[in-house]
Amino acid sequence: MVGMSSETSNSLFDDAVYARRLTEAARLSRERGLAGLVIGTGAELAYLTGSWLSSHERLTALVIPAEGQPVLLAPSTDLQDLAASAVPRLDIRVQGWADGQSAHRLAVEALGDAHGPVALGSSLTADHVLALQALLPGRESVLATATLRELFTRKDDAEIAELRRAGRAIDAVHARVPELLRPGRTEAEVAADLEKLILVEHEVVDFIIVGSGPNGANPHHSFSQRVLEDGEPVVVDLGGTVSTGYHSDCTRTYVVGGDVDRAPQDFREAYAVLEAAQTAAVDAVHPGVTAEEIDAAARGPIEEAGYGEWFFHRTGHGIGLSTHEEPFIMAGNDLPLETGMAFSVEPGIYLPEKWGMRIEDIVVVGEDNAESLNFQPRALR
Repeated sequence: MVGMSSETSNSLFDDAVYARRLTEAARLSRERGLAGLVIGTGAELAYLTGSWLSSHERLTALVIPAEGQPVLLAPSTDLQDLAASAVPRLDIRVQGWADGQSAHRLAVEALGDAHGPVALGSSLTADHVLALQALLPGRESVLATATLRELFTRKDDAEIAELRRAGRAIDAVHARVPELLRPGRTEAEVAADLEKLILVEHEVVDFIIVGSGPNGANPHHSFSQRVLEDGEPVVVDLGGTVSTGYHSDCTRTYVVGGDVDRAPQDFREAYAVLEAAQTAAVDAVHPGVTAEEIDAAARGPIEEAGYGEWFFHRTGHGIGLSTHEEPFIMAGNDLPLETGMAFSVEPGIYLPEKWGMRIEDIVVVGEDNAESLNFQPRALR
């Protein structure tokens, strides 16, 4: 999987979008009694500032105090990269630091005099977390994810538009898949073609799964030198990143050679069950329904047909500036769905050493139901 860089993502939303997000993050900090947030690089920083700056092992951190002006700390070697983001036009004080200075101390000082726990971003590595905690004796540190969840999980109109764009992009790739799945080709040869097609529609290739025959029974198989055989099932799961950093993710299951009737009968029977399960889960998406209820809707038809033990992963995951983020659609998650949440619905059935199958669409919770962002046929082809 290839990550985004400040050079890769250069298409930004209006500055007002980032200003509003920063204001909301500070407001949520105050409401939760926090001293503030310390956010590292990656999707959280990009969401709040439009910057995908990466400073390797050195600390880059956006400090959002509950009261006062946000401060962005970055190594002096990397400050020029911030020009590609909204940071220069936002109410953020940029502070460079040089090797030999304590960037962690500067971060603690940027929090100001407010008391209360400090919320740390999920991308901060253990070395940075421990260094910050050492400078906050007696102060509790918590994950910023819990505070930012309200912002991240409910996508605004601009984000949904980007996810729609990503959905169209990956649909265009899946439309070309059947012509690539010819007997005698290897999974790796198909994957090489798919990489080129993804890059036509996206800025970055996130992942490619081509799981033929028994390899399809491994949900996270990538691709291998296995040769495709006529009539066998192939799971193709693809994802990429568009210019603003938003991700696509879509899975379809195909039959090599295109003659569905040549696929194993037990596979075709199970696939009818999977189609019904995926449809039931998408139909169940409404505001107020919990994540675990969507998972149960997908699991029900599969369990009733006797395949329950072969569906052993969650039904879905949130998607946005990260490919996998909240909300996670799985048993035990009683989070009520809200308008604007975006996530995958991807039940699967995997029989070891035989075959696998998965259908995955990205959906957005609307006012009354789910809006699907993927439109390639779900039926076998």
